[in-house]
Amino acid sequence: ELQLQLQLLLLPLPQALSTTNSTMETQLRSEQVKTVLSALCKIPFLFLLLYFFVCSLDVLSSAFQLAGGRVAGDIFQENAILSNPVAGLVVGILVTVLVQSSSTSTSIIVSLVSSGLLDVHSAIPIIMGSNIGTSVTNTIVALMQAGEREEFERAFAGATVHDCFNWLSVLVLLPLEAVSGLLRHLSQAVVDTLQFSSGEEAPELLKVLTEPLTKMIIQLDRSVITAIATGDQSVRNKSLVKQWCQTTTMEVWVTSDWLCTSCFLHVCICNMVLLIYECRHLFVDCILSDLAIGLILLACSLLVLCSCLILLVKLLNSLLKGQVASAINKVINTDFPYPFTWLAGYLALLVGAGMTFLVQSSSVFTSAITPLIGIGVISIERAYPLTLGSNLGTTTTATLAALASPGDKLAAATQVALCHFFFNLLGILLWYPIPVTRLPIRMACALGNCTARYRWFAVLYLLLCFLLLPSLVFALSMAGWKVMTGIGVPVIMVIISVVTVNMLQVRRPDFLPLRLQNWDFLPVWMTSLQPLDNLITRVTLWCRQGRGEYPRNSTDQHSLVVLKETCTEFICEKCFTIVCLKKQTNKKHLL
Repeated sequence: ELQLQLQLLLLPLPQALSTTNSTMETQLRSEQVKTVLSALCKIPFLFLLLYFFVCSLDVLSSAFQLAGGRVAGDIFQENAILSNPVAGLVVGILVTVLVQSSSTSTSIIVSLVSSGLLDVHSAIPIIMGSNIGTSVTNTIVALMQAGEREEFERAFAGATVHDCFNWLSVLVLLPLEAVSGLLRHLSQAVVDTLQFSSGEEAPELLKVLTEPLTKMIIQLDRSVITAIATGDQSVRNKSLVKQWCQTTTMEVWVTSDWLCTSCFLHVCICNMVLLIYECRHLFVDCILSDLAIGLILLACSLLVLCSCLILLVKLLNSLLKGQVASAINKVINTDFPYPFTWLAGYLALLVGAGMTFLVQSSSVFTSAITPLIGIGVISIERAYPLTLGSNLGTTTTATLAALASPGDKLAAATQVALCHFFFNLLGILLWYPIPVTRLPIRMACALGNCTARYRWFAVLYLLLCFLLLPSLVFALSMAGWKVMTGIGVPVIMVIISVVTVNMLQVRRPDFLPLRLQNWDFLPVWMTSLQPLDNLITRVTLWCRQGRGEYPRNSTDQHSLVVLKETCTEFICEKCFTIVCLKKQTNKKHLL
């Protein structure tokens, strides 16, 4: 560089300027070439990470089935409980969360209906519950982006928009179905009108790529769960881990000839031989129990899932930045010109349905777009129709699978699959066509804002919505209609009253009495999560000090440590008091 500068100084001014420009252009071109080559090298690595990400989701589903499959089968066996629509809804949520697959829970429902152990009227609430339970996967994936506050806010909002849509649809359609039987009559009319015949099995486009790897890790005999649900006691002690896989029938001709005494003809005898091959995966002859294998696979699949997701986010951040990110944002999030602006959302809905039909899993598709929402490539307004389309796409696959059922099970299987389809279709008609009714977007954004401020709220949300609340409702339904009505109706009335007062406080506060125009008369812990956040922060800091991560302050002076720089919250190392300062200060500030 020094030699180049000396040469430029010795040259005349015009020639020096031209030489400098050419040198800068050469360096710019070399940097552009390096950027392009780096991007081209990252793209195969991106697809490789995506492949392992999808495979880890498949193994995660198998792990949950090993750990909770028998429990799921036992829950489905209690047909007296499933006759209660609220209990059926909760059973669908819990079972789908346990097995991490709406396809597995739906196939169990189809088997119960086709065998006569469960009627379609009782199966519909379970299908609604399975629709809610399957959305837990992408919510778990969103937790992996908790490191960056803004990314976590967007990712969690994009993941929970699926939950909000399913819960709102259930709140409207479950009472309507219990009163009028809308979904049952609609699906029955379609089954009676169309002449169905058994067709080919649904295409398995994604499994063709993932099964070579996942089958080397674990293979399950999912018919055991279905058999337990139908009351077959012979499989009670049978393992879910598949031991014998490929079965072939061969014709073997006996070499010895037989002579007929009446016609003097030589006859060669043919025997049919059944050949069964042992499976080839890691746990073929394992002495561990199904629960132990499931926990091992659960830990390993979560480790791979988290690692792939973190690397995917970092890789996407490096690829989709600058002009590339702005170009993709324009393509994905831009609407059509007026008056066709409304077409963009419906096109995204069709894209979501088509992509889910290709990958055969709504969990895989919604989990794959969650990191893109987090880094800001896809807006939540565009992710919403993609998610709704994914809901429709997964029901189409289930309908094709039902059409491949045997003749005696075809009508029942098709009706159950159509109930699933019409539930999602009616939900879309309720919460998408009119912009005012797109409440799931606003609810998801509120949840995202809450988790950005209180990150522990995401874990509380998962436990509350997918475990604690369904378990509580299930326990109340087990106690009988009187107990559930006596507790549930007052709770619902309180919720409706609070929501109504909140809406009036924002829009028409003059309609309310002076005392109800705000919630200042209530204790702080009833109107804000800040007291609970203070408690969790103090306990966390106290535990860290106990492990020696933070040295205790030996002086009598109180010192503040930065807790949240974005919110300018500080916590005292000695008395654990949380202080909010208006101005940014240094990391430590002596009081």
